[in-house]
Parts: sequence; C-alpha cells; structure tokens
Amino acid sequence: MNNLKILSLDVATHCGWCTETASGVWDFSIKRDESSGMRLIRFKSKLRELVDIEKVNLITFERTSGFHKNALIVQAELHGVLKIFCEENKIEYRAFSASEIKKFATGKGNAGKPAMVQAAQEKYGYAGYNDNEADAIHIYQLTKSFYT
Repeated sequence: MNNLKILSLDVATHCGWCTETASGVWDFSIKRDESSGMRLIRFKSKLRELVDIEKVNLITFERTSGFHKNALIVQAELHGVLKIFCEENKIEYRAFSASEIKKFATGKGNAGKPAMVQAAQEKYGYAGYNDNEADAIHIYQLTKSFYT
C-alpha cells in the first residue's frame, strides 16, 4: 500500500488513538441521562473527524480480547461501528492481537500497562502516562513496520 495514512486505535471507552501527526485519548463515557448508543455515535463522529483531517486510508486496532464481560461488550460494539465505518468509506483495516502488540513494544507478549507506557516513552518520546494512548502509539509503529 503506497502513501499510507494510518490511524491506529486502542478501542475502548477511553480510546487511545495515534496518527502520523498526533495522538491522544477520546473519552466515550456515557453521560447522565444518555443511552449507551451515544458512545457509538460519538465514536463514529471522532472517526469521521480524524479521517477527514488526516486523509486516513488504513485503520489498525487491537483485536477484541479480555475477561471483563462489560468491557468486552463495549469493545465489540465499537469494533462493529469501526468496521462498518471502514467498509462504507472504503478504508482498509487490520487488527493485531494484544500479544503481538506487547511483543513488538516490549519484547514480551504478556507485558503489563506500566511496561507499555515506559516503552512508548523510551522508544518514541511519549511524554504522557496514559496506557490507552501508549498502546495506540505502539499499534501505529507496529503498523508502520508491518507495511514497510
């Protein structure tokens, strides 16, 4: 794929994201008196905003996994919105497993959150402490290495 414009995501209620020019965390917590569908609407809106600004043609993300039922449901719903968004907008997408991302980032497929943040700080100059953003940075770098 030539001229990649990548958006990498750690999809969750606190969604880490990373592009070539910036990274951050979106908070999709449900506000008082909102339906749970508002999380999905806000997620799609943020995708549209970044895709338009960055001219994204590839979205990568961490594959659904985990043990907490509610978190898995939220993540699965957001992944569904993401895939439909990509299909409707003819954007390629690819998922990586958590162990692939952790092994790429730290050399260990079972690295914890502090190790992932530290690796992002040391390898890429990440100045923050948010594990969701750090994961998105690693997914972005893994994507670049995978496609070059």
